[in-house]
Amino acid sequence: MATKGNDSNIRPGREPPAPHSPGARPRAGRRRRMLLAAVLGATALAAMSALAAVGAFNGNAAALTNCAGTPSSCGYPDASNTGVPGGNGTALKSVPGQVSSGKGWFYNAAGGDVFVTGNGAVLSGLYIPHELVIKASNVTVKDVQVAASGDFGIKLAHANGVTIENSAISGQNATTGRVGSAIDDPYGDSTGVVIKDNNIFNFKTAIQISTGLVDGNYIHDPGYINGDHTNGFYVNGGTKPLTIENNTVFDGLNQTDAINLDAGSSGVPVANKTIENNLLAGGAYTIYGGSALSNPTSNIVITGNRFGQQFHLSSGQYGPVAYFTPTGTGNVWSGNFWDTTGQTVAS
Repeated sequence: MATKGNDSNIRPGREPPAPHSPGARPRAGRRRRMLLAAVLGATALAAMSALAAVGAFNGNAAALTNCAGTPSSCGYPDASNTGVPGGNGTALKSVPGQVSSGKGWFYNAAGGDVFVTGNGAVLSGLYIPHELVIKASNVTVKDVQVAASGDFGIKLAHANGVTIENSAISGQNATTGRVGSAIDDPYGDSTGVVIKDNNIFNFKTAIQISTGLVDGNYIHDPGYINGDHTNGFYVNGGTKPLTIENNTVFDGLNQTDAINLDAGSSGVPVANKTIENNLLAGGAYTIYGGSALSNPTSNIVITGNRFGQQFHLSSGQYGPVAYFTPTGTGNVWSGNFWDTTGQTVAS
């Protein structure tokens, strides 16, 4: 268990922290499965399934190596299978230039942001160069590009049952225009959140939530302003269940991480977090496992992840993981492996 380095991942508390359009293509998750089948063939996939059943490895497999250069060739997310379907085929409708409101949402000219206030609202086919604030439940954001340069790209404000899918969320550039948090639940009380198949970049923190499902996203190329602590995920502890699976998370900076489970203060339990079948690389340590401030951890399951070595041979500058406590009740580190060799990564 690694616990040192000259970069701090500890926060004193929670920090506030180009158009595409729809087109006909299979959804990203299905496309990744189809691509993996083409790469390995039906026989190999059957063998992998059998191995996974006995815990040898999960799904995507140490049988493939050197996936970091083209993640989709191994069935992981990258620019080819995430984001707005159709790529640059047809421009989305720009907000507020071409459209300023729809059922359940409107552009707030006074604040320069977009509010979603109607339960069940669906936002689709839009280019939003502003902060998107969701203040309603059962909202769907799909086939949308959000490019914001302030504290948030998409802000969840006491919102439940929100799905964000097949969208691009980013800052407006990688420096002064980077977004503080691409997707954030700053109040920590949103539930039932699903974030899947998105392309996320030019951020300080890509995703900051403590519960829900995060599946199949391509998180890469963070932005940076002097003093930033850069995270692919910042979970901020807690005990509500969170699953982070099937994502590609690349942090080419030497700080802070791809995934950080730590709480912002000591004494806060960290529990019921699952990190599985992701392609991860970079940061000071690639994963922070939740116990940086001697926080009690339980049911932290980190399994079947591939650790890329394109930034550092040890994935992160100082190693693949820090502050993971294997003796915690229900804590599991298993089946994690190096991208270049398929060999086991120890905790």
